[in-house]
Amino acid sequence: MAFFATARPSKAFAAPRTTDRQSTGQPLSACPPEARPAIPNSSSSMADTQDAAAAAAADTATTKTFVVGTRKSPLAMAQAEIVVASLQALLPDHTFPIHGMTTTGDRDQNTALYNFGGKGLWTSQLEDKLAARELDLVVHSLKDMPTTLPEGCALGAVTRREDARDVLVVKRAHVDAHGWRSLADLPPGSVIGTSSVRRIAQLARRYPSLRFKDVRGNLQTRLEKLRTDDDMAAIVLAAAGLQRIGLGHHISQFLDTDSGGIMHAVGQGALGVECRAGDDRVLNMLRALEDPDTALACATERSLMRTLEGGCSVPIGVETSWVDGGGASKKLLRLRATVVSADGKQGVDAEVMEAVGSIDAAEELGKRVALDLVSRGADKILDVINAKRPLEKAA
Repeated sequence: MAFFATARPSKAFAAPRTTDRQSTGQPLSACPPEARPAIPNSSSSMADTQDAAAAAAADTATTKTFVVGTRKSPLAMAQAEIVVASLQALLPDHTFPIHGMTTTGDRDQNTALYNFGGKGLWTSQLEDKLAARELDLVVHSLKDMPTTLPEGCALGAVTRREDARDVLVVKRAHVDAHGWRSLADLPPGSVIGTSSVRRIAQLARRYPSLRFKDVRGNLQTRLEKLRTDDDMAAIVLAAAGLQRIGLGHHISQFLDTDSGGIMHAVGQGALGVECRAGDDRVLNMLRALEDPDTALACATERSLMRTLEGGCSVPIGVETSWVDGGGASKKLLRLRATVVSADGKQGVDAEVMEAVGSIDAAEELGKRVALDLVSRGADKILDVINAKRPLEKAA
C-alpha cells in the first residue's frame, strides 16, 4: 500500500507524557494518558476475577445502591443494561438504577459530526453529574469517549469487545430489485449515508465514484431515513450497535481491511465504564468487568489517537487483533492504522505486530505508531482537516 509525503513530527504532535496516570484535562502537549486502574495481565486466571468480586463485595457492603448513567438512546440504554446485568450477577443484593439523559450530541440532530467544534458530545453532561455525585458510574460506547478524560474521572473498566467492524446496510428495495449487497455492487454515483469523516475519507479513497449524504439520529432513525430517502442507496453503521439491539439482520456486508478496505473507529465495539478517580468502592467493583485483551487493544488504539490529535473526530481508522506468536512466544497484538484526507486522495498507513502485556506497553506502542504515521505525512493531513473545523466553544 502506498505511503505519501514524508515529514518530521511537528511540535503539535509531540507525544504526551506517560509518567502520571491521573487525568488532568490539560492541553495535548501536557496531557498524560487517561486515568486507568491497574488491570490483570492478559493471561490472568479465573482467580483474578474471583479476587475482584471478593473485593467488590467487601467494599460495597455498606452501600447497596449505585446509580448508573448513560444516554437515553435505545442503544445506550441497552448497553447500560448489559453492564448492570453483569454487576447484578456479581452483587445480587445490590441495586443499579439506570439514569438516562439527553446529551449535546443527541439534541443537535442537524449538524454533521465533522462540523462540531467541541469534544465530549455524548459524555460531558454525564461526567458533570458523575463529578456532582449524582451518578456513581457511566456507561459509554468507548469510541465516543475522549482519549483524555476530565480531571477527577477514570476509565474504570473496558468490557469484552463485540464485533468492532463497520457494516454496510443496503436499501432493501435495491437488494430485492438488483441483488446489491456490497460496496462493489453499487453503481457509480451511489449515495452513502454517513456523518463520519473517518468513513467518508476511507470510502472516498477506495471508491472514488461514491457520493455521500449526512445522516444523523439513533440507529432506528437512520434505518428509517435509508428506507424513505430516495437518494440514499446504503448507509454505514457499527456492527456492534446493530447486533446489541437485535437489528443485525439489516447488515448487507461487514467492512474491514480485507472486505471493503475500511478500518473501524478507535474503541469501536467495546464499552467503557467511567467513574470518579479514587472511588475505590466502584473501581474494585468494576475490576471484575474488565476484559484484559480488550483493554490492552483499546489502550493501544486510544494512545495512538491521543498522540495524533487529542480526541477530536478525525479520519483515523484502526484494527487490532490478537494472533498466536508461535512457539514459546506470547500472543501478539496486530495493530493496523490509517490516516486519510477528507477527499480520500491522500493516506498514510501502518501495520505492526508485537507482544503487549501491560497498559504501559500498549500506550507506548500506540504512541510509537502514531509518531511513525506523523513522520510520513499524517500531520499534514490532520492539519488541513482541523483548520477547517469550527473553533471549540468556550465552556
